[in-house]
Parts: sequence; C-alpha cells; structure tokens
Amino acid sequence: MKHDTIDYKTIGQRLRAYRIAAGLKAEQIADNIGISRAAVYRLEKGEIVKIETLEKLAQLLNTSLLSLLGVDTEYYSNAAGFFERMRQLEESSTHIYSHFDPFSYLLTSDRYDDFLQLMLAETSAEKSQPTQQELNTITILSQRKKSIHKHTPKLFNLIGIQQIEKFLHLGLIGSLNLPPSTRMERVLHARNEIKHLIDVIEEGSSPLEIAISKDAIPSLTFQIFYQHSMPLSVAVSPFRLGELPNVSAGIASVTNSKEAISSYHHFFNKLWETSTKKSDAIDLLKKTLERY
Repeated sequence: MKHDTIDYKTIGQRLRAYRIAAGLKAEQIADNIGISRAAVYRLEKGEIVKIETLEKLAQLLNTSLLSLLGVDTEYYSNAAGFFERMRQLEESSTHIYSHFDPFSYLLTSDRYDDFLQLMLAETSAEKSQPTQQELNTITILSQRKKSIHKHTPKLFNLIGIQQIEKFLHLGLIGSLNLPPSTRMERVLHARNEIKHLIDVIEEGSSPLEIAISKDAIPSLTFQIFYQHSMPLSVAVSPFRLGELPNVSAGIASVTNSKEAISSYHHFFNKLWETSTKKSDAIDLLKKTLERY
C-alpha cells in the first residue's frame, strides 16, 4: 500500500470510535500496549508510525486491522462508539441521505436529551436511572448535535408517516408500564417535538430537505455520507432514539463498499421519489398533529 493512499486522519478517528465503543480510557489503552496516554491521543489524531501498533490496538479493541484501515466493514456493538463515528463522518460530509425512526435525532429540540435520559431510565424495571454506558451515549449525541450546527451539510431526511403517528400515539416513553398521567405528559412532549420539526423546516435556516412516505418503511435506520459527488460510506444501525429507545442491543456497521452504498442509495431514491415533499410534507405533518 503506498504512503499517499493511507488516510491516517480517518484511521485515527476509527481508533477513537472503537476506544469509546470498548468503554476504555486513553490511559487504559496506553497501559495495555505500553505507550503513553499522550501517544494514544496522537494516534487518534492520525499520527501513526508503526503498523505493529495498529495490530496491537486492533486486538485490544476487538476489531481487525483491516477494519481500522477502512478496508473492511466497521462493526459497533456499543451505541456510544457508533454515534461518535457518525459525528466524525458528518463533519467531513457535504450532504447526507438519512432515514431514522421516527426522524433524525439531529432534528430534535435542545430539550430532547433530557427526555431521552428519562426514557432510557424507564427501559428496565430494574433500574431507576440510565446506566453509565447510556449516559456516555447521550454525551456523544449532544456533541454530535453541536458539531452538526457548526458544520452544516445538506440533510435529506426520509420520514415515514406511520412512524410519526406511532411516536405521537405513544409519546416520549421508555416503557409502556407508566401511569396514565405520565403517558399523557409524554404524548404532549412528543407533539412539541413534531412542532419543533415543522418550525425547523418552515424557517428554512438549515440546509434541510424532508420527504414523508405514506407507505410502510423498514424500521432499520441508515445514513449515506457524501463529499460533493463522491460517496464516502453508509452506516446502518439497530439503535433507536425515539419512543422505547434502544442504545444497548444490536450491531451497527459502517462500510465504504461501493455495492452497499449503491444499494442503499437506490433504495433511498426510490422511496424519496414517491414521497410527499416541501409544503405538502409540512401540511401532512400538521394534519397528523391535528388528528392526535
């Protein structure tokens, strides 16, 4: 492999994402492979000298050297690591095609993080607050939202109206076993999120386009990242941040496979072409709010 074909910065970014996914601090990495903490941070900036160091890191982080180099698919069983990787990819993208259930976290209000923390605490009767892993995920998500406001790629968001209806029906809840008064309060907060989404679209201050499909859309979420006309990668995730959230179970993936990108691109375009857009999409959201 020629020196000028290696993207050291991106390798460093993957290292950081995998370290977060493994729940390890820089000093823990340093102790395990016999380097300084400062050296770990330099590695995550892309200052990589020895391939042997990458091999040790791949083994420690439970991945492969090929995945670190971007030759093979990246896999993340931890939501914090995966969303850190999303933040990195969003920073380097000029436009993004996305589908989330019910809609992209990047379009939520500033208050949504507080409700997400409540919902995660409610996902299990055995806990009264989010786990440390879930709190780490919320922190990464918050950083991701701040980053997207500093660097604003063009966002093309495909939304399923059935998923919006379920979101409004259930409300911002982490469990169905909640008191009726709490359920009603959370439904009202879900309405506020849809109102916020409508406001964001109507203001036109962000480079955002949405299309709303009236047909059933698979719940699997994905993002396709582009740099001008060049596709960077596609990310596919089982994690969800809406009602009944999940940030702990599943395997997310990131790949720069041309076949994968092409397949998801054609799938996205097919749904986009048959969906409601612009003022008609806003009207559909408003009418859906009225019904709930």
